[in-house]
Amino acid sequence: MLADLLITNAHVLTQDPAHPRASTLAILGGRILAVDPDADIPARAVFDAEGLTVVPGFNDVHSHSVWFGLGLMETALGDARSLDDVYSAISAAADQLAPGEWVVASGFSPLLLGGAQPDRDRLDEASGGRPVWIKHSSGHACTLNGAALDLVAATQDLTAGIEGGVVVRSDDGRPTGLLEENAMRLVQELMLPYPLETIEKALELATAHYLTEGITSVTDAGIAGGWIGHSPREFGAYLSARDKGLLSVRMQPMLVLDALRPLSGHEDDGGGLGLDAGIRSGLGDEWLRIGPVKIFSDGSLLGSTAYMSEDYVGCTHNHGYLQMDAAELRESALAAYRAGWPIAMHAIGDAAVDHAISIIVEAQESYGPNCFPNRIEHGGVVRPEQLDRIAEAGIVLVPQPHFITEFGDGMAELLGPARTGLSYPAAGLLRRGAVLPGSSDRPVSNGRPLDVMQSFVERLTPAGMAYGPAERITAEQALAAYTTGSAAATGTSREKGSLSPGLLADLVFLDQDPTTVDSSRIGTTRVLGTMVGGELRFLHPDLPTFPTSAKDNR
Repeated sequence: MLADLLITNAHVLTQDPAHPRASTLAILGGRILAVDPDADIPARAVFDAEGLTVVPGFNDVHSHSVWFGLGLMETALGDARSLDDVYSAISAAADQLAPGEWVVASGFSPLLLGGAQPDRDRLDEASGGRPVWIKHSSGHACTLNGAALDLVAATQDLTAGIEGGVVVRSDDGRPTGLLEENAMRLVQELMLPYPLETIEKALELATAHYLTEGITSVTDAGIAGGWIGHSPREFGAYLSARDKGLLSVRMQPMLVLDALRPLSGHEDDGGGLGLDAGIRSGLGDEWLRIGPVKIFSDGSLLGSTAYMSEDYVGCTHNHGYLQMDAAELRESALAAYRAGWPIAMHAIGDAAVDHAISIIVEAQESYGPNCFPNRIEHGGVVRPEQLDRIAEAGIVLVPQPHFITEFGDGMAELLGPARTGLSYPAAGLLRRGAVLPGSSDRPVSNGRPLDVMQSFVERLTPAGMAYGPAERITAEQALAAYTTGSAAATGTSREKGSLSPGLLADLVFLDQDPTTVDSSRIGTTRVLGTMVGGELRFLHPDLPTFPTSAKDNR
């Protein structure tokens, strides 16, 4: 049999316990044909890796690609370390716009500014009177200037109560411009939906960037509705991007609960919430497949809106809130599950985690397993007995350890020492035999997998404080999280996650072995090449000469 490509002289970390180390890989038809074959296999092309480390492609199971891609086209505030930085960036962006055009900025993090929020009047000055929409990095709040608030108020009542959201006001009752949670819908009513062409461009930019970091698979955690969607036709943009060759990595988008609607049919079909024609999770192929339904239960730890069983430190009588009535949350989640939609429930505070566990357990016991594992997204605070229940029920908890690296000091201040030790667990999941995947929640946080792996291992805040050190894991376990763990979390272990015969030839060439270097140097590991389905789709100039016939031939 003639292989398409033979990779030799490599340091392969296969993530396959039956053959954990290898030096040779044979690839045929986009899949692994053989690992360290006993006999020589002829191949159309041979690549001498010259000792480079080869690992399976990284799989980020909780990201937001359209949001990230749009951020690459908007005014960036991720580096702002003072309000003056914010005003300067807004002013510079406004200078490039016509009068009346919106200044749209993203990546703003109040925690990096000690909780400071932009002043609506100063934003008016900086923008020259143009409306300003600042998207916070948490995704759970945004800030408007006075001009933007006036536009919102022209069509909507800013004084009306909003379930699961707040229009923040100063002591004199004047809106400050800060909109929390569902209150963000006020400005989205004006600005959305985006044209599908814009969404396709965002996907092109995002997925091309992913390749440079060794990412070959991504789960987008919420599209097509709610305050996290960009168009009710958003999945159509994924299809078009794929058809046009703009989708560089494998995608598993989750539709948000808002995108589903009551289903009709025979009474024996069970009703429930879904899409017309009975379309449900699992539809698609190895490149683009509909994932679970994304359900928001609470808010953000960064914004002090995550639902806790106890108050935040220094915030008497504030322990966050659910985004919908608890009975409605349960009823809607069960209706979607009954119609074939596995649950991926956003739950950050431990009180929200209680609701998530109870609903998922009830769904599983009432209706049996679904096509993918049920998930709890984030787990900002998870008590030990909750970890026990999660493991026992086979639920996948999806934590983001790089939040610690970027926002850990602020989170620790809000939580206090006891709850910090229960925050974004990792080791506790593995000790209980539960699945631990790799994820970032990009663009809320840096999504480069090797940086996130270092955060898994070190769990150090920006100030160097150890954040829940009992939850540290080894570098080997961190690599497994981003490969086999993520495949298990997404129900794709039979397709990817390890470099084993028959599995997809998604792999990454690294300049060093991240499992053997000092933990402080894991993030310095460079991605020199990324292969998806046997095609080299990213090539770093320092990668040894690669055979032309084996490069991207799309």
